[in-house]
Amino acid sequence: MPTAQQPINSGFRAANTAEDVIQGINLTGKTAIVTGGYAGLGLETARVLHLAGAHVIVPARDIPKARKALADFPGIEIEALDLLDPASVNAFAERFLAKGLPLHILVNSAGIMANPLTRDARGYESQFATNHLGHYQLVTRLWPALKSANGARVVSVSSAGHRFGPVDFDDPNFEHREYTPWAGYGQSKTANILFARELDWRGEAFGIRAFSVHPGTILDTDLKKFLTEDQIRNSGAVDENGETILDPMRQLKTVQQGASTSVWCAVAESLNGLGGVYCENNNISRVVSPEKMAERKTDEQGQYGVLAYAVDPANADRLWTLSEQLTGVSL
Repeated sequence: MPTAQQPINSGFRAANTAEDVIQGINLTGKTAIVTGGYAGLGLETARVLHLAGAHVIVPARDIPKARKALADFPGIEIEALDLLDPASVNAFAERFLAKGLPLHILVNSAGIMANPLTRDARGYESQFATNHLGHYQLVTRLWPALKSANGARVVSVSSAGHRFGPVDFDDPNFEHREYTPWAGYGQSKTANILFARELDWRGEAFGIRAFSVHPGTILDTDLKKFLTEDQIRNSGAVDENGETILDPMRQLKTVQQGASTSVWCAVAESLNGLGGVYCENNNISRVVSPEKMAERKTDEQGQYGVLAYAVDPANADRLWTLSEQLTGVSL
């Protein structure tokens, strides 16, 4: 049975950083892939896993940018990957599988947020295609390496932005309904949560456990490039002078704090035997009502919680089937 959405005694809190949660963890001999691992939260995640001894591979759409960002970490490998291009995903996976390495950690951190309506070559809406379908295809193609790890973890970086909407299974690509940037983002982030739940259910027998995370509100990333000044101010993340507010208990975090929950899900011994859950602030989140989520107030642990439709097993199974149909890829 999937793990209940209930906090555990993780030993960490909202203000802890990625370096905090990996203290005492030795990843020597382990292989990790971090999509988006050359900017923002992904870069910090890749850096900390590398610091703990992991062999880290960063797939990148922009190779020059990745080389510049990772110049101080020569042990981190950079490989070409465009999540919007199925052929690129397949090619990356084939190159990795040819190495014969087990894959112990896969952090799906790459993503886009609230962009104007754009479509990939298949006609699929870009946020759903990048944030979910590209990662779905990547995981299924890397399945043999995840199985051979005999204890792999897959972490999907989602968001409290899943509150902006569930997956519309009848029209996921906005072909018959009005597109808004936040509706597209919310759907893709809900998909990240559902994907982790279903992946965990399908992978547990092979030692593969999956998690989804909300990192917090972090302004110092590329995700904000489509936001207006008014949207940034209305987010509550800046003061009247436009200065960034840092308050981890209200989910207003640094990059180092924001990356902590992804790293925690990837390495924490307290999660042994658990999986399929949505996490915040280095802990498992509770399911909350739509009314509670709409208040945008955190609880005593600094958590917003997760909406029921994002962890519903029937929705998770339905999303998996839809993903198989849209990508033509299955386990």
